[in-house]
Amino acid sequence: MVGYAFMGAAHSQAWRTVNRVYDLPARARMVLVAGRDPGKVAEAADRLGWEEHTTDWRELVARPDIDVVDICTPGDSHAEIALAALAAGKHVLCEKPLANTVAEAREMAAAAAVARAGGARSMCGFNYRRVPAVTLMRQMIAAGRLGEIRHVRASYLQDWIVDPQFPLVWRLRKDLAGSGALGDIGAHIIDLTQYVTGQRITGVGAVTETFVKERPLPTESSGLAAQVDGVSAATGPVTVDDAAVFVARLDGGSLATYEATRFATGRKNALRVEINGSLGSVAFDLERLNELEFYDATRPAAEQGFSRILVTEGEHPYLSAWWPPGHIIGYEHSFTHQMRDFIEAVATGVDPTPSFAEALQVQLVLDAVVRSAERGSSWTDVEPTLATVAA
Repeated sequence: MVGYAFMGAAHSQAWRTVNRVYDLPARARMVLVAGRDPGKVAEAADRLGWEEHTTDWRELVARPDIDVVDICTPGDSHAEIALAALAAGKHVLCEKPLANTVAEAREMAAAAAVARAGGARSMCGFNYRRVPAVTLMRQMIAAGRLGEIRHVRASYLQDWIVDPQFPLVWRLRKDLAGSGALGDIGAHIIDLTQYVTGQRITGVGAVTETFVKERPLPTESSGLAAQVDGVSAATGPVTVDDAAVFVARLDGGSLATYEATRFATGRKNALRVEINGSLGSVAFDLERLNELEFYDATRPAAEQGFSRILVTEGEHPYLSAWWPPGHIIGYEHSFTHQMRDFIEAVATGVDPTPSFAEALQVQLVLDAVVRSAERGSSWTDVEPTLATVAA
């Protein structure tokens, strides 16, 4: 694994847990973790359960006893690490968004297609797909329970940079993060809504805003977005968006609205998706991740109303290996489910999803949002993926 902060800790938890929960055709051995700071990566290796540590990610790529490279770094290094790992025949799991630019994402998707021919598999880490309630939502829509999908409504709201004195961490720098709220959390709701509906965004009209344009420089950052060791008197420019709002059309005919912001005061990690169809509606709220709200319009009028589905039954997605019905799971379980699917796919020679090609498509939506906002919210089509890149 490359990187050991927030996502590195989440991924490590999942690698430690997955074979203790699921009976899989292969076992994950946590061999080597890479990070730039010798002391911190040594401490992280011990704390997170890795056998060894290094300050050079190229060591992971070169070692013959390593089969999988898991990329948990800021976006500016995703492409370089993934391309090297794929060229070396490693299976690659890369955190979202796939890259900082469309050009990088296209190159990564093309490299993944070439590597797949040699048996190397790749996947992008959109972990919210693996929340059981989200997977159940997808299954219900695919089964026709909502009929014709007409509206898609999605928001992802946080507030961790509301304070203008919060320092200029890497997530607020375009050279490192690629974009702000749009790529960091907007990418999640783009992928999630396309995943559950089976439809793709074809065009957008967008606005973005940076509310605080200068911030104090951190004296040292842990890499975790909201955790720094101190600030200096000097300031630097915020070069990413603080918020993005856009409308969209999907290729199945649906109309959609999206909002991603880190300035929603009081909202900590509020992801919500609602899908309205001709036969019913379904809604998911990450802060109640064991539940779905379902409205069945085919019921008699006297019996209609939103019902609460507690997604904890053994027949619900992923849950057969966990606890008795009614015993809820949490955020970290989505990563365990992600590793389960990845190991199963790699061990059986199946392509895991979402592929780099799917992640490239999300990147193209992000790019269209940026271009629309730069052009005064004018309608902007989402560019197609390269015909040579297979999903």
